[in-house]
Parts: sequence; structure tokens; C-alpha cells
Amino acid sequence: MTNTEFELGGVCHLALVCQDMERTVDFYTNVLGMKLSMTLSLPGGGQHFFFDMGGGQFIAFFWFADAAPHAPGIAAPAAIPGIGKEIASAHGSMNHVSFKIPLDKFDEYKAKLEAKGVQTGPMLNHDLSERGISFGDSDSTFVKSIYFFDPDGILLEFAAWTRELREDDVKHAPRTSDGGLGTPVGAAAK
Repeated sequence: MTNTEFELGGVCHLALVCQDMERTVDFYTNVLGMKLSMTLSLPGGGQHFFFDMGGGQFIAFFWFADAAPHAPGIAAPAAIPGIGKEIASAHGSMNHVSFKIPLDKFDEYKAKLEAKGVQTGPMLNHDLSERGISFGDSDSTFVKSIYFFDPDGILLEFAAWTRELREDDVKHAPRTSDGGLGTPVGAAAK
């Protein structure tokens, strides 16, 4: 089903905050190969830079002289999935940015990242098992991914869909703030 309220074409840009814009430019251009497409100087000396992720979508970074320090385990995950145990982050935080890649490029892209000094987690298969992930393929795998951090501790993911998502993939009622179950949605409501 497409959006019947608004004609959305995907993500325009995701705006994050970095500690060192020069280091961020180096990582996103030289390590991930993105084109730096726009640089803005903000009132008060701040900066706002945009990198082309492909497909008309951008990842952007702010640099503020007085920004609060990085807070792993609060504003961002503290570990790489598949390596560490704690991937939760606080309400209102951004947990990770996922970049869509071709399914047949995982080994090549993982090797490229590691050759550039980037620590990566293992290839994870997101599936319908009790844990939600496995290290091996299964009939219920729907996306494969590898995770890694950028220089500011922002969790990044390279992900590839292994199948189309179906209506019957929506089967869980959402949790409420107290941990209870809310009203079922989608196929779960039928």
C-alpha cells in the first residue's frame, strides 16, 4: 500500500550532529565514498554539511561549538549488534542509519570497510526467530546486515532485503509506554 495522505519519495535527508566536521567529511567521503554536496555556515559559527547517499537522498551533519558530548547507551547505542549486548538507546534518540546495498556485495563491502580500519560486526540475518536475528540463513530471513560505527559513535548499517515484505509480516500489537499491548494493527487486527 502506498501513502494515501502525502506523496513521499523516501528520505530527503537525515540530520545528525558531529564533534569534528573535518573528521566527518573524511569518513563519509573517503571511507564510505559519498559526495559532499552542500556546505553551509550557520549564524554563530556552526556548520551544516550534506552528503549524497544516492537515489536523491542525503545524510547531513551539523557541527555546533557548544553541543553536548556523545552519550553512548543514552542518545545512541553503546555496542555494535552481533558484538555487544546493549543496542538500546533513549526515547527520542536515533538508533542507527541503515544504507541499502546490493545483496551480493556484503563480503566485498565488509572487507572494504575493514581495510579502511573500520571495525564491523558479523553479518546478521534479521529473521522471524525468537531472537529476531541469526548468524545463518533461514526461511524467515527478510534482511541481511552488517553494522559499524562512524567516528562520532553513530551506529551505521549496510542492509539488503532478501525478500519483499508481505502483509502477513505485520502481526504484533504495539507496546504502550508501560509495556502493555496496544491495539493490533495491519494483519494482526484481522
